[in-house]
Amino acid sequence: MRALYRLPKSLIFAACITASASVASAQSAPGTAFQMAVAEFAPAGSGLAEFYRTNAFAPIWVGDTPEHEARRARLIKALSSTNLHGLPEGGGYDVQSIVSKMQDASSLRDLGAVEIELSRAFVSYASDLFSGALRPAQIDDGLVRKVSRRSANDHLQGLLNAEGDAYFDLLAPQSTQYRALMKQKIALEALVNQGGWGTGVPVGKLEYGDTGPNVIKLRNRLITMGYLSPTASPEFDEAMLAAVKDFQQAHGLATDGVAGEGTIAELNRTASERLKAVYVALERERWLPRERGERHILVNQADFSAKIVDDGRVTFETRAVIGKNVHDRRSPEFSDEMEHMVINPSWYVPRSIITKEYLPKLQSNPNAVGHIQITDRSGRLVNRGAVDFTQFNTRNFPFAMRQPPSKSNALGLVKFMFPNKYNIYLHDTPQKSLFARETRAFSHGCIRLAQPFEFAYALLAKQEEDPKAFFHRVLASGKETTVPLEQHVPVHLIYRTAYVGPKGEVQYRRDVYDRDRKIWDALQKAGVALPDVQG
Repeated sequence: MRALYRLPKSLIFAACITASASVASAQSAPGTAFQMAVAEFAPAGSGLAEFYRTNAFAPIWVGDTPEHEARRARLIKALSSTNLHGLPEGGGYDVQSIVSKMQDASSLRDLGAVEIELSRAFVSYASDLFSGALRPAQIDDGLVRKVSRRSANDHLQGLLNAEGDAYFDLLAPQSTQYRALMKQKIALEALVNQGGWGTGVPVGKLEYGDTGPNVIKLRNRLITMGYLSPTASPEFDEAMLAAVKDFQQAHGLATDGVAGEGTIAELNRTASERLKAVYVALERERWLPRERGERHILVNQADFSAKIVDDGRVTFETRAVIGKNVHDRRSPEFSDEMEHMVINPSWYVPRSIITKEYLPKLQSNPNAVGHIQITDRSGRLVNRGAVDFTQFNTRNFPFAMRQPPSKSNALGLVKFMFPNKYNIYLHDTPQKSLFARETRAFSHGCIRLAQPFEFAYALLAKQEEDPKAFFHRVLASGKETTVPLEQHVPVHLIYRTAYVGPKGEVQYRRDVYDRDRKIWDALQKAGVALPDVQG
């Protein structure tokens, strides 16, 4: 196979005759046909042109040394197996066309064209694997994450500076999560090729003690999916009860052991559907920063959870409420740094809420939302009785609104700030009952925490000898108090419907915002395809 990646020897001989040297010596001399071809085919002002100009137009692909040959072989192999990482097949390059051009090269100018073609293909592949094949902001307006992207010059220089072809191995995310998802991808692809999990379970309700044909179908489904050991029992017994609970836990469902409508709907999802979620998760992982922070906060919106991670290990976890699934309230996805917390916070009502929700109420009744203060531009309280609210609309309403600190404050008793242009933060809430819900999408976009005090203790533990006592001393003052974090903590707001837990267990969640469906559609349009089912 390696002969496929060798350049024609006839060209090497021709170069020796016409250039009175080898191809390599011709390439190193200024003004050679090879250099002029490289300059011609590398677009002026591009990263490719910058790289070759910086490196005196020396080849990195088309030389005749073992190193050049090995590099070519690795590139063609990588371009031929983009599906390994769930990347678009082809990816903007035609592998067969590149190989044909390599084999048909008959002049130094042809060599220059092949050199640039290989570099262009490498940069496209490297960019897809390092930063993702898609541009998040083009898919959904909630995908506001800034993805780190390297220039063509950076990728090529990295390849040149690395030992051998080591740079190829560093392109994909090096995270444990990425490796685990790759393993699950391979397993699901094999399962899809075998026909999936077989027959589904009829919609209905099955619970402990039930018998009948539907219980047998549920039993068989759980066995095939690996949640239940092989058994011939026709009853919904203790073993099946435990299996249903395990399935529910792995899919973010209420672990009541009852196979109701929601549980059966998730049971009946096909292996292909789960594989799509894994492909999307791999793309999402490529979007995330390579350096997450030794300590960082991870909010998985699809899981309705917030975690503190220290050195790759989850040290704190709590339930979360995310933005309601309507256009202007969905929580966005981005990364930032938490800088401080505010104990006994005021709630400064966002203008969108003021004009869309509160102004209509004030126009009907000036004393509506009486727990909220109305202030002018100087911060002075406004006498509601002296204002005709009907004269204002969403564009010209001149006042601000603020809810003072209290237990009933919309932000609860503490908020955690990572200042950003989206006005998103984590906070307490007086609406504790919502955390008992299975699907927790109710806020205006910010992230509400079920255990905000414990979250604060965990953050303060790095800087206070007794973080709990410190927190409650400030809380008891009743005063709005900003507490800086001595060491800022990276915050990553993600949305992952497929991920692997700390014990290697695969977890799936519902696509509450329909974002993953959009990402899959975009991947498919770009050329990503599921494996064909073989029989």
